[in-house]
Amino acid sequence: MALNRRKNRALSQCGFTLVELLVALALMALMAALSWRGLDGMVGANARLTAHADDVLTLQTGLAQWGADLDALALQPNTPSIDWDGRALRLLRRDSQSGTQGLHVVAWSQRLVGSSAYWLRWQSPPLTTRAELQAAWSQAARWGQNPSDEDRRLEVRIAPLQSWQLFFYRGGAWTNPLSSADTGAVAPAPVPSPAAAASSSIGGSSTGTAEASGAVAGAATASALPDGVRLRLTLPAGQAVSGVLTRDWSSPALGGSQ
Repeated sequence: MALNRRKNRALSQCGFTLVELLVALALMALMAALSWRGLDGMVGANARLTAHADDVLTLQTGLAQWGADLDALALQPNTPSIDWDGRALRLLRRDSQSGTQGLHVVAWSQRLVGSSAYWLRWQSPPLTTRAELQAAWSQAARWGQNPSDEDRRLEVRIAPLQSWQLFFYRGGAWTNPLSSADTGAVAPAPVPSPAAAASSSIGGSSTGTAEASGAVAGAATASALPDGVRLRLTLPAGQAVSGVLTRDWSSPALGGSQ
């Protein structure tokens, strides 16, 4: 009997009391909470870093596309190759895949999307006739001012934008394209009849007086192209990239982009 009592006393001394068990559970819960907060902070930091990298990459891609559009400027009689109306910049550019695929009208603008202003790009489908080109040029102007739902389907959102400015380089100086100092405007050229516009293909030629007037208009358009374009973006605070960003482009005929 005495031996059994000693064994029971030894076994009871080897166990945990209820207080010790509760303290152990509290410490484990505290360690789990601290570990979760650390893990949650790491996940949040990784998400912010990924979003930051995505925003920077998107902006870089947009600026690269901007330069590519200017590098691919195309000349067509009776049609300007570049035009800035204070709201949107319209460009006539060659197809990036092949010169035989036709031309595109491209427009860049800033507009509210929801509650934020964004830098946007719009591009028409491939154009193969003069009628299609004229319709796309007008559609791009409408998109820059008061776009319809159909117009919005062709736009791409680039980056949040507070404001932007454009300057053309002509005659050895940067000028506002809308000011009187910018003298690169093209004089109005004879517009072909609707029937001729619908039947003629882009890049094709006419005969007689129409051919001569087209050649004059093409020469005027070429002379009106700026030697350089300066883009100045004001990016809002709180984004991956904020502040004023300036990008200069120079005509490839003058030695490539700056």
